[in-house]
Amino acid sequence: MKIICIGRNYINHAKELGNAIASEPLFFLKPDTAIQPKGHPFFIPHFSNDIHYEVELVIRINKTGKHIEERFAHTYYSQIGLGIDFTARDIQQECKAKGLPWEKAKGFDGSAQISRTFIDKSNLNLNNIIFSLQKNGKQVQLGNSKDMCFNFDAIIAHISKFYTLKIGDLIYTGTPEGVGSVKAGDELKGFIGEQEMFKVVIK
Repeated sequence: MKIICIGRNYINHAKELGNAIASEPLFFLKPDTAIQPKGHPFFIPHFSNDIHYEVELVIRINKTGKHIEERFAHTYYSQIGLGIDFTARDIQQECKAKGLPWEKAKGFDGSAQISRTFIDKSNLNLNNIIFSLQKNGKQVQLGNSKDMCFNFDAIIAHISKFYTLKIGDLIYTGTPEGVGSVKAGDELKGFIGEQEMFKVVIK
């Protein structure tokens, strides 16, 4: 099982981090050990002093495919979930400044929070999915799938040019503006519409 994450897929998020707007989907991988066990707290890793949350819609692949045409991409997923791409921002910035890969800032153990359940896409307007993140009861991120630079089908088509997609693969589709840091004692809750999708306590 692969975890594939899309970067800079919301213009305002790219701007808040001072990044250029991507001309094609930018993606990176997390190992399967990044999955945060359901119901477990998130433990801030010892090697970072600046862990950020990034809430994202997540699609789960339901059949194997390679070189998928965009017009057929919708048949390769049937459910939408929600997750957090936890990021060691200080480590990421250090790596970027040196021109080095920054997987260790994104792929550490527990860095991929995933919702308890997924929603059948037939129950959603894929071009108007409202999702949000609360920190300690206050909304800190609010996104809508209509604001993505690259929609779900375009993402799948692009990734499948390079990687074979397999059943169970997860694609984190990018985060909207409003990312920020966490500290021990914080509680994060993620929502699609009004439906709570996950809750995680920071330790």
